[in-house]
Order: sequence, then structure tokens, then C-alpha cells
Amino acid sequence: MELRQVEYFVAVAEERSFTRAAERTHVSQSGLSAAIRTLERELGSPLFHRTTRSVELSPAGFALLPKARGMLDLAAAGRDAVAATTAHLQGSLRLGSEQCLGVIDITELLARFHRRHPHVDIVFDQAGSTTLLERMRQGTLDVAFVATGGNGRPTDGLRWLPLAAEPLVLLCAPDHPLADRDTAHWSDLEGRGFVDLKHSWAAREINEAAFAARGVHRRVHYTVNDIHTLLDLVRRDLGIALVPAPVVRKTHARGLPVLALADTADRPWRVSAVAGGIDPVTSAFLQDLPAG
Repeated sequence: MELRQVEYFVAVAEERSFTRAAERTHVSQSGLSAAIRTLERELGSPLFHRTTRSVELSPAGFALLPKARGMLDLAAAGRDAVAATTAHLQGSLRLGSEQCLGVIDITELLARFHRRHPHVDIVFDQAGSTTLLERMRQGTLDVAFVATGGNGRPTDGLRWLPLAAEPLVLLCAPDHPLADRDTAHWSDLEGRGFVDLKHSWAAREINEAAFAARGVHRRVHYTVNDIHTLLDLVRRDLGIALVPAPVVRKTHARGLPVLALADTADRPWRVSAVAGGIDPVTSAFLQDLPAG
């Protein structure tokens, strides 16, 4: 069992998609699938139940998953222990991030950087992308993980490192009139009640722009400041929600119908790391980011 095979297995298990797992691990889908098949042959048991619509863990896969995660954690800890003996980076790192960006695991990044550089003082804050970008311009953050809409980005002298782009999808309650569809048209959303995030969140600004561009009116009845509350309100049929695709991959979203938006081929929700001046501490942190 090779470490790379284990990494691929965990990615498929967490993403529940070979396509998304391949994007996450920066390998071709055929290469990832071949590695999983080889691992299944070596273990003598299928690890996933595959259908045309979903990928779910088999009983053997469920048994392997915690052990596989432990193997990856041990390997990372070993690399970090060696790195800590060869360099003693010192200073401070002020980080900020919006919630539920999907492409990156903020807690994993923080833990790994701390293991590698225990002498760096880390200060972390969570806020909406609008707030984080303003703090970057004010110089009170060194790095921020933000989402923005469209193809462009502000020309404000900051260094932008694109990480991923995702589409918007529609969530509704299981008994909602739209729940039996796979796709919704923008005209289907006219006048409907919505749950949405505060305006400091990138998703809200992207939603407002999308509806305005298509001349569709909606009513936002519930405005919240965290994803779990949004999902709970949708589940109780208090409104529908237009969200970035990573939101529907959260465990809390399981069981909610997900509808693609017709005539929307682009991926307007774009995740980036934004940095100001590049000092040794910031540079060391940015080296561990996934390539966009």
C-alpha cells in the first residue's frame, strides 16, 4: 500500500466523486481510478460502491478510512518533524479566511504550518471576504483566503493566488416543489423566498449580481452568518438557497436536493489566497498551498 494510493482513497472518500478527488490531488481522473483499482486488488475488497450518480464507501472502505487518515497524518508529522530540525523560522503570521471555501482545509494548513514552524506566532480570524479584503488593504492581515465573483479581481496592489473556481447550485427542502428536478431555470426562481448570507460574504454579492443581470426578483427572508444555520433553514423549508458547490459537499447538507442552474456554464465563485508584502514567514506559508 503506497502513500499516494492512500491519499487518493481519502480524497475520493471525502469528496464522494472521482472527478473532484482528481482535481483536489492534481492527478488525471484515469490515473486516480487506476490507483484505486490497484489498491482494491491489493486489499482484496472493493472500497467504494460506484453508480452513475454517486460514489459511496463500501464496508471495507469505512473500515479503512480512519486508518488511512492516520497514515497520512503520521507521514505529514514525520516530514514536519524533520523540517523543524533544519530551520527555525520566527516572526508572526496574521491570517484570515471566509468559511466553507471547500478547496482548502484551513485547520489542516494551520496545524501543519505550526508543526513545521513552532516559533512563528499565528493569529487567525474568520470573516466575510469583503471584510478580509479591506483588512488586507489596511495592512492588518498578511494572508487572506477569500472568494470573489467573475473573471476579474481588484487591481489593488495585492498578490492574488487563484486556487479554484466553482459553480453556483440551488438547495431546497426535500418536500419543496422544485425538489424532484435536477435542473432549475432562472425564471423558476422569480419571486421565491430565499435564505442567504450577509453582504460581507462573497456568495451574497455574487448572488445579487447574478439575479440583477438576469432581471429576476427574489425575496431574501432570512439573512445568516454561518453555513450550518443556512442549511437548517433550507431543510425546514423556510427558503431556498443559491450556494457555491462546496457547500453541498458538507455533511450537514446531506439529504437536501441539489439543482444545477440551466444556462449557467461559468463558475463565478472563485477562491484565492491574497497576500500583501512577501516576507519570509508569509512566503513559507504560501509554499504549502495547492496550485490553482
